[in-house]
Amino acid sequence: MAEKNTPSGPPHIGGDEETGVVVKPREKTKRPAMYKVLMLNDDYTPMEFVVHVLERFFSKSAQDATRIMLHVHQRGVGVCGVYTYEVAETKVAQTMDLARQHQHPLQCTIEKDGSDDEE
Repeated sequence: MAEKNTPSGPPHIGGDEETGVVVKPREKTKRPAMYKVLMLNDDYTPMEFVVHVLERFFSKSAQDATRIMLHVHQRGVGVCGVYTYEVAETKVAQTMDLARQHQHPLQCTIEKDGSDDEE
C-alpha cells in the first residue's frame, strides 16, 4: 500500500476557509484634565513667606519662586504650577493651612487649564 502524502499540522475544518483571531481595538487612553494653581496677591503676606511656600509645596527653585512671587505682587495673580485635580487640590490645601498657621491671609485657587483642548 502507498502512503498518502498529508500536510503536517492541525487539520482544516470546513475546507478552504481562513480562520482568524478577533482583536478588540484598544481604547485610546485619555489624559487627565489639568488644573492651574493660582496664587492671589494681598497686602499683608510677606514676600519671603510666599517664596518659601513656592519652594516647599511647588518645588520651585529660589529664583523661580522669587520670579513667581513678583509676578503675583505686580499683577495680582500668578500661576504656581499645573497639576491633575487631586494634586492641585492638595497643594492649595497645604498652602492655605501653612498660611493660616502663620496668620497670613494668602489665598490660592484652582482653575481648569485650557491649554490641553486640542482634541
